[in-house]
Amino acid sequence: MKGSSVPQDREFDLILFGATGFVGKLTAEYLLTAAPTTAKIALAGRSRDKLAAVREELGPAAASWDLVVADSTDAASLAAMAERTKVVVTTVGPYLRYGLPLLGACAAAGTHYADLTGEPLFIHDAIEQFEQTAVDSAARIVNSCGYDSIPSDLSVYEIYRASVADNTGELEDTTLVAYLKGGMSGGTIDSGRAMMEDIAADSGRAKILAHPYSLSPDRSMDPDVGRQTDQALARADSIDPSLHGWVTTFIMASHNTKVVRRSNGLLGWPYGKQFRYREVMNAGTSATAPLVAAGIAGGIVAGMTSGAVLSRVSLGRKLLDRILPKPGTGPDEKARRSGWFTMKTFARTSSGAKYQATFSGTGDPGYQATAVLLGQSGLCLAFDELPERAGILTPASAMGEALTERLRAAGMTIEVARQ
Repeated sequence: MKGSSVPQDREFDLILFGATGFVGKLTAEYLLTAAPTTAKIALAGRSRDKLAAVREELGPAAASWDLVVADSTDAASLAAMAERTKVVVTTVGPYLRYGLPLLGACAAAGTHYADLTGEPLFIHDAIEQFEQTAVDSAARIVNSCGYDSIPSDLSVYEIYRASVADNTGELEDTTLVAYLKGGMSGGTIDSGRAMMEDIAADSGRAKILAHPYSLSPDRSMDPDVGRQTDQALARADSIDPSLHGWVTTFIMASHNTKVVRRSNGLLGWPYGKQFRYREVMNAGTSATAPLVAAGIAGGIVAGMTSGAVLSRVSLGRKLLDRILPKPGTGPDEKARRSGWFTMKTFARTSSGAKYQATFSGTGDPGYQATAVLLGQSGLCLAFDELPERAGILTPASAMGEALTERLRAAGMTIEVARQ
């Protein structure tokens, strides 16, 4: 891939698109405290009045931030916005419905880009349509810069770095166990619906969603390790003797695992030809934990199946509209601050060495913590010296050590220990 430097001679360092939405406002609040005082930042969205109201709520420190009117359905406004800034950070989803025009505008303008997508179909389409454009313009287009999928991606990347430093061989069986307290956002639900509706319209798209290497840069180079499933129901000590209780299916595993495997490919497959990766979720240690684990695993499958069926008919879509959380909604401040997440990743190398990575943070992972993850990703793209890489990228392949250090400085725990 071509070298990729921060675009120069741009009016802004960073534009936050979607600043009037729920997560957009949280990200704006975070940038207010985390960005350099000299940073040139703008808030963008469809309504100047609503943007002005958000800026007013942020207080005097945001008074110098400009306002940019742009609409995801107006290609000219997106192109004009992309050309004015070094980086666009966008919270406007579902990305499958609304994201490709902005991503394409950034790729064409050589503008770096970060989003929060948890939609493999969107990333697949972005690669197909705009990979070469981004490489040619030296744009870093970085998907999944929130709770999906930074903790997953950087945990494996940091274990890989430790294995290289220790000269312990390539990575083999690697499993992430997710522990968290937080709610499911209306935006996340809507992203799932967008993918179900897309599959309902074209059944062939289900194969992309199901294939573990559907985001790979070169399928012929991917590890041949047999079947890899995102469904899980097992005793936790089957992963590592230090764990207790049960684990079950992690709802974001089908997305995060594809991002991690794409990072392996983009980096030149350094994790190894026997790298086998999966993600599960902690289901607890109580006497009822096996039932809880089974219920979650079965419920996720049933929910995806019924959602796909309902998305095929008008009456079903209306029913989903009535029962699911609305986009742009989320928990109150007390609930957001009481949330937390910890991701423990266990890996074995070809020499038999074992590692454990711990990635943890405070605040609801889908909201409070995601605002930090996305905000720091945008600042990293705008201000840091990064690897000479361009195209449709992942957090680890685009920002690697620089983002890890930023997140540590922001209060998150990112550690790797050899067991």
